[in-house]
Amino acid sequence: MALRLEDKKAIVDGVNEIASSALSAVLADYRGLTVFQMTELRKLAREQSVYLRVVRNTLAKRAVEGTEFECLKDSLVGPTIMALSLEDPGAAARLIKDFAKEHEQLEVKALAVGGELLGPEDIDRLAKLPTREQALGQLAGILQAPITKLAQTLNDVPGKFARVVSAVKDQKDAA
Repeated sequence: MALRLEDKKAIVDGVNEIASSALSAVLADYRGLTVFQMTELRKLAREQSVYLRVVRNTLAKRAVEGTEFECLKDSLVGPTIMALSLEDPGAAARLIKDFAKEHEQLEVKALAVGGELLGPEDIDRLAKLPTREQALGQLAGILQAPITKLAQTLNDVPGKFARVVSAVKDQKDAA
């Protein structure tokens, strides 16, 4: 079905707006996936705050202009599904990677983060990025470690003193 010019402009504007605020992008070839599998992928994307869209390559190239995902233009060839992470930089990569484990037809073409183009082999690196909550937890653990160590050290001093006094008492009792 042919799209009218107004429809094309609306698609380009919509994708551009999302891409402007997205944290990372993943392009994948979806040839061979059934309608049911695509529906399942879209459902998972909604649950993980990932914008997932099949867009004509010419429209997608225009949509990424002026965004940090402009580096993806050369990868927009053939049937392409675009996944954009909205809240967590690794969300789109995790979604596509996990879905591709069960469905070999889904093949990663390219990734982009912060204006840097990454190859499909880098999907593990991007997917392993911690979520915001995990990163905050790690930071809290790092900040808490010196305080915990100091408290343990200060607590050890009276404990060691008590053990020394007890050992001296045991020696005198034995003698």
